[in-house]
Amino acid sequence: MPDSSPIDQIAERVDRLLVRYDELQRTNALLAARLDAVTHERDSLQSRLNAARTRVEALLERLPEPATPKDGTE
Repeated sequence: MPDSSPIDQIAERVDRLLVRYDELQRTNALLAARLDAVTHERDSLQSRLNAARTRVEALLERLPEPATPKDGTE
């Protein structure tokens, strides 16, 4: 491209930059959507974990107290 004018070179460069900008915009949108999905999944898993923790704690409360040895040894 040594024969092209500086204006043509600048125009080609701007075109390439615009294409790259569009690619980055699409990539950013995809990453934002993926982040939303992962955040939703994390929140769901945290909720399930909290529910399971509550159930385990309730089950532990229902367990009888441990028996203590009558002879005083442990």
